[in-house]
Amino acid sequence: MTPTEQGLAEWHALATAPDPERLGQLVAEDAVFHSPVVHTPQQGRALVVAYLSAAAATLGRGEFRYVREVVDGENAVLEFTCTLDDIHVNGIDMITFDSGGKIKDFKVMIRPLKAVNKVWEVMAAQLGRDSSQPKVSARK
Repeated sequence: MTPTEQGLAEWHALATAPDPERLGQLVAEDAVFHSPVVHTPQQGRALVVAYLSAAAATLGRGEFRYVREVVDGENAVLEFTCTLDDIHVNGIDMITFDSGGKIKDFKVMIRPLKAVNKVWEVMAAQLGRDSSQPKVSARK
């Protein structure tokens, strides 16, 4: 199994059973997260784990599931769907793994605009309320 396949298998396990400690072990120290609603990339393990944990709490409540996956070398593109407050969310997770199978770059794209706005609303509330995570701004 390649490092990318190992990292992706761990990511899928975490998608079905979120665990912030295991997530922290999967994310590289210098990882970068690109949010669909935050202008600047979020850098460093603590911020990436905070955003991914908030996303899991947000999207996981809406029957989240991956519907397509493309893997090429160190890169994986995963299409997902869910529903939040009766709004259909369709998105893409673009993940790059390092040579040790850790996430080094994670980019999320969401459509349609109504879904982007709903995810922003729910994620902002989640990021503002979780006192166990570093304080982050949902928009910069």
